[in-house]
Amino acid sequence: MGKYARRKQARLAEKLLQIRTALSFSQNELLRHLGLEEDLYRTNISSYETGEREPPLYVLLRYAHAAGVCLDWLVDDELDLPEQMPSIPSHQSIVGKLKAQTKKKR
Repeated sequence: MGKYARRKQARLAEKLLQIRTALSFSQNELLRHLGLEEDLYRTNISSYETGEREPPLYVLLRYAHAAGVCLDWLVDDELDLPEQMPSIPSHQSIVGKLKAQTKKKR
């Protein structure tokens, strides 16, 4: 642990709420969809969406998978989430391009 507080992401709460509403889930439905109903409560989701608390990394990863986005879309304040969710993560298209380039070289 460092001696200074970690900088909070200004838009994280907004993006988490955007994901849940885009998927048309209540907070309880989101917990079930993410497979977190044994680990978290609805109040956890509420506090993440209002910015009172920041979710742990494993929760952010589940949000990203549910939305079909890369984790950097969630945590980078300069990036906007795609309008259509779930989407195809941009890293999947990059991986596909790299595989195609590798096949051409053989």
